[in-house]
Amino acid sequence: MDLDTDLEKLYAPATERNREAILAVLTEVLPQSGLVLEIASGTGQHIAFLAPRLSPELTWQPSDISPAHLRSIAAWCREAGTVNVRPPVQIDIGLNWSSLTVERPVAILCINLIHISPWSACLGLLAMAGECLLPGGVLYLYGPFRRDGRHTAASNESFDQMLKMENSTWGVRDLETVVAAAHEHGLALDEVVTMPANNLSVLFRREAAGSPGIPTITGNADQTKPALD
Repeated sequence: MDLDTDLEKLYAPATERNREAILAVLTEVLPQSGLVLEIASGTGQHIAFLAPRLSPELTWQPSDISPAHLRSIAAWCREAGTVNVRPPVQIDIGLNWSSLTVERPVAILCINLIHISPWSACLGLLAMAGECLLPGGVLYLYGPFRRDGRHTAASNESFDQMLKMENSTWGVRDLETVVAAAHEHGLALDEVVTMPANNLSVLFRREAAGSPGIPTITGNADQTKPALD
């Protein structure tokens, strides 16, 4: 056993409950090659599980805001023996993502972030995806959402109240509000998939350059996360 790896690994039990369902969705929607950027990789359990089970031609770039999470991501990937995952990058999606330079991704994943961060973090994520994704690229969000202004389950309502007690800027987001904000950045809603435990997978695609509201860009891309998988 690698003692350093074992000590650095953080553990989120929910990851083991939702990772197979997330894998099933991503198997259907991710391309076979290109860069996949994960925002707010948290413990690193998701990327260490997903990367070896999807196309080997995909390259994965994890990221997080927390130094402890960055160490955990590296430890989980080291234990999993991943060969197509880059070292994690530190980023605060609300502040400094535009300063990073990586090639433009074919997909951006963000699992369980936007309800445990300020609304500005969600807006930053959408702005980044609209600017940096390749045309037709996928933005994948996973987590709880309100629909038509209502919670989808009593447990989600209780969870929302708990989040707001912990931090008044957190909370379960209205799906329609997220979709409208995404549209402002040239991201079109592609699919909503019902997931276990009253969560949703929400998929957007970046519209082609030259579409209304989408500038033609030549530049680069980026990353983040708190973590509650």
